Amino acid sequence: MITVTRLNGSKVTINALLIEMIEESADTVITLTTGKKLVVKEKTTDLIGLNQKYLQGIGLVAAAQMSEQTGGPTT
Repeated sequence: MITVTRLNGSKVTINALLIEMIEESADTVITLTTGKKLVVKEKTTDLIGLNQKYLQGIGLVAAAQMSEQTGGPTT
């Protein structure tokens, strides 16, 4: 889970695994796999960093790297 800031200043925590797309124009819009969209203050690069930190915390980055090195899924 990552915590982001809506434009009104309120904090919301979202499941980082549900992020499908991040668009940045005047505002940053996060589209979830559920179709829901959130407009947030954070920039795309900040969101990518938060997401990477979360994935590392739950071990998915290490699992993906291990899979790439061995050529298959980890057991």
